[in-house]
Amino acid sequence: MKRIGKNTLEFEMPPTILGHAAIGGKKEAEGPLGADYDQTFQDTTLNTESWEKAEAQLQKEAVALALEKSGFTAGQMDVIFAGDLLNQCISSTFGLLDFQIPFLGQYGACSTMAQTLLLSAVMVESGAAERAVAVTSSHFCSAERQFRTPLEYGAQRTPTAQWTATASGCAIVGKDGAVKIRRGLAGKIVDLGVKDAANMGAAMAPAAATSIYEFLEDTGTVPSDYDGIFTGDLGLVGTRLLFQTLGENGIDLKGVHNDCGLMIYDRETQDVHAGGSGCGCSASVLCGHLLKKMQRGKLHNILFCATGALMSPTSQQQGENIPGVCHILNLTVN
Repeated sequence: MKRIGKNTLEFEMPPTILGHAAIGGKKEAEGPLGADYDQTFQDTTLNTESWEKAEAQLQKEAVALALEKSGFTAGQMDVIFAGDLLNQCISSTFGLLDFQIPFLGQYGACSTMAQTLLLSAVMVESGAAERAVAVTSSHFCSAERQFRTPLEYGAQRTPTAQWTATASGCAIVGKDGAVKIRRGLAGKIVDLGVKDAANMGAAMAPAAATSIYEFLEDTGTVPSDYDGIFTGDLGLVGTRLLFQTLGENGIDLKGVHNDCGLMIYDRETQDVHAGGSGCGCSASVLCGHLLKKMQRGKLHNILFCATGALMSPTSQQQGENIPGVCHILNLTVN
């Protein structure tokens, strides 16, 4: 691989997606992309004893399905990059235990799918791994309990709030697949002073604007060069801020952009307020919807720009700001 511009990596022998799977819950199954999920569950506990164990099960199911669809076994994987929203990434730890794949835990909040994919691509391109696994998850009930208020409290959600997806996405990265990982950018931490945990879109939009601007500068491309530029998960508020910020810098995304947080649910009928969020949102939209469209020849050249709010319950309780980050993958099919 080589560095182009200031911050973008270009893969000279691009790693590829060998298999992928998306798992969702009841609300995700009822959304516009419900048919694209490989498996959905009607029970929020997935027949486990807690929501946290249910989230671990989401990752377990996603990895198992991605391996099955790619025709490989866990023993043929060299490394797995995984993370989630819960403290110390316990969903990944407990969910992936039985696979016995060398494990490198990640925390990028809702940007984790792009982060794990980027690192998987670097490992495969460099020869450090022949095949790598990228996976992440989130669960509405476990996230609300950790970051905001337990569901039993019955708190009123504000109009800017987003609905954390109960979902997981997994991709197997290696050689000789149809979808290629051409380029990648690791984003910078951006903090413009947002403190409201019920307004994730505003916290993450500045990071998305920064990364997209830098990627376009590094590559000498413009938005119209791509079939789609997909952020995740800015929701309605963050998307409007992204358009405003980039518009002030002469970049118009409106004709080519969509946001995973706006794609996963129907805001008019599903009561999700500003849209979807959570690690599993962009991960399942990518692994369940976008990659399938690429394989069918409906998309050929896209940017996957996953965003994350880098906060913790401790930082929130101490009144800290919510910094954001955005990582970008350029995915193509010939």
